[in-house]
Amino acid sequence: MKKLIEKLKSFFYKSYFKYLIISIAFIVWMAFLDTNSILIHAELNREIRKLKNKRSALTKEIDKDNSLIEKLKNIDSLEHYGREKYNLKKENEDIFIIEFQSENE
Repeated sequence: MKKLIEKLKSFFYKSYFKYLIISIAFIVWMAFLDTNSILIHAELNREIRKLKNKRSALTKEIDKDNSLIEKLKNIDSLEHYGREKYNLKKENEDIFIIEFQSENE
């Protein structure tokens, strides 16, 4: 038993043990306690991924709107769009809206 205690004492007094403790403390500090910790980096990476997905969705929507703008530069397309979306009409013109009922109702 005495030899075991002496071995443990010699282990704790070795210089590399101090470096081991300091290294472990440093790793714990950098991983969890620091303002630039791994946890914060993971959260920021998730946020970046969400923003990139939102950006790509908005880019697709912008492309769709730009194609609609190009299409509406033609007067006939503009007239068709106004009639379809906003129920616009020319003077002295009647519009009949036909709604179909589904067979389930």
